[in-house]
Amino acid sequence: MNSYYNQQNNPSQGVSDFEHDVTMRGRKRLDISGVKQVESFDSEEFLLETVMGMLAVRGENLQMKNLDVEKGIVSIKGKVFDLIYLDEQHGEKAKGFFSKLFK
Repeated sequence: MNSYYNQQNNPSQGVSDFEHDVTMRGRKRLDISGVKQVESFDSEEFLLETVMGMLAVRGENLQMKNLDVEKGIVSIKGKVFDLIYLDEQHGEKAKGFFSKLFK
């Protein structure tokens, strides 16, 4: 199984180092925990590095409503079309995604 799922909670590290949750409210708001870094974002796409891999959020009129770097929490508002995890296991999909992104 993927190493992301085998990590044990270590009390010396913060909760956001291991926990990753995505909560969607009516396709209009996303609350995401376990975010390490916001790689890029615009009104149509967010690219987030999470503790479980890269996460792409695509939609329309997307806006960052909250960013808490210490807790690793990002809140996004707008119409959400899809959420895609880009892992090493799906390298071809990720490659295709990035080639479309940077055309």
